[in-house]
Amino acid sequence: MYARCLLIGVLLAWSGSAGAHEAKGTNGGRIADAGSYHVEMVVKSEVVDVFISDAGEKPVEASGFKGTAILVAGGKSQRVVLAPVDGKRLSGSAAAALPGQPKGVVQLTAPDGKTVQAKFD
Repeated sequence: MYARCLLIGVLLAWSGSAGAHEAKGTNGGRIADAGSYHVEMVVKSEVVDVFISDAGEKPVEASGFKGTAILVAGGKSQRVVLAPVDGKRLSGSAAAALPGQPKGVVQLTAPDGKTVQAKFD
């Protein structure tokens, strides 16, 4: 009986931690929720690209959005101003190279003026 309870406890703990990682997006980046949007952040050296999708995971036109990414690299935070590029994404350049999966937040202002925030751990 004790072994069965222990096994059930281990399985429950394992299943909870298995889903704890951030999802991968269609562009290869990490996804986080930001209000009614999903935000996918893709980082390549100094370049930060942000793709926005709705709750149904359909791409949202990036024109009219603006944003800022505040990311930690080497123990220091960097602010990256994000502007629309080709209607599909917001993009900006950091002052120095960033790790592939930096921690931080992406703050977006939607065309209607509402502000949302996505946290990346």
